[in-house]
Amino acid sequence: MREARLTVRSCGPLVSYQDGGRFGMMRFGVPASGPMDRLAHAAAHAALGRPQGATAIEISMGGLELACESGEVTCCIAGGDFHVLHSGVVAAPWGVRTLRAGDVLSVHPGRWGSWAYLAFAGELHCNHWAGHTATHSTSGLGGGMLASGAEVVVRDATVYEEKQGDLPVPDFARARSTIRVVLGPQSAQFGPEASAALLQESFAVTSAYDRMGMRLAGPALVLKDALSIPSEPVVRGSIQVGGDGVASILLADHQTMGGYPKIATIISSDIDGVSQLQPLDRLRFQAVSVDDGVRLARSHAMATRRFLEEVALRRVTLHDRLMQENLISGVVASSDAPTH
Repeated sequence: MREARLTVRSCGPLVSYQDGGRFGMMRFGVPASGPMDRLAHAAAHAALGRPQGATAIEISMGGLELACESGEVTCCIAGGDFHVLHSGVVAAPWGVRTLRAGDVLSVHPGRWGSWAYLAFAGELHCNHWAGHTATHSTSGLGGGMLASGAEVVVRDATVYEEKQGDLPVPDFARARSTIRVVLGPQSAQFGPEASAALLQESFAVTSAYDRMGMRLAGPALVLKDALSIPSEPVVRGSIQVGGDGVASILLADHQTMGGYPKIATIISSDIDGVSQLQPLDRLRFQAVSVDDGVRLARSHAMATRRFLEEVALRRVTLHDRLMQENLISGVVASSDAPTH
């Protein structure tokens, strides 16, 4: 079995193994977890021809540096606009490259984005819990969190020279400053001033931001009555408001039940873009109807499918090959040039 072994040289908090998520277990009190940015996670696997939902390393703003100790393996990085260094050479934030023994890969936050994904052409060896490697950050259950000194093992490691190169970053994969929401389900618990403030004022992402949720700074969203609703299931994208009037957005590791009223719910197509906001970034909410939310989600799903198909079919271009060969004046032997 071909293996690639890598060592974590440095690692920030909340860097973890994540597959596509552990769905269908919320009734047992088990959050789905999975990637904070589902599109970027899927793109990293698609570029390598890997199945959607396979395990990747989720990299937070704490960054990650890996050294390849043995073997060789092709990998893909996608998500945000992170600074990527491959053995000291600046690389594109979204791209496919091959790590060989002695190589060092560094991924650190850049101009935008809070989460990036590192997928490998092979099987990442890590723990499973309840059938999945998705890591629940609070409990640590799942594939687990990475730390400095840890070993990363890729089994069935494969090299795809033809897949190497930069990937496009579509506009809909970027962080969003205008977030579309469907009002409710407890908007009636708030006074009219609260709904107006939600839609007319801007909010800022605070440092109280992790895989469970994102606390916002902005106008207080005052409740009309006492803070008392029966606890009920909550979903990713819910905007819940505490007794202090502060809004929080629930994200991948959100609790399964909650007793705070939800003034609105972010439509699914905008959640990845919300997750890629950084602390101090500002955002506004825009209300849409339920029918428009469904239409927008379907349109986003079609665009995502087309993008993933494009990434999966991508083959290295002549320009890419010339750049990889690093030849003066871009001259190569005719026998090396692609025939198509």
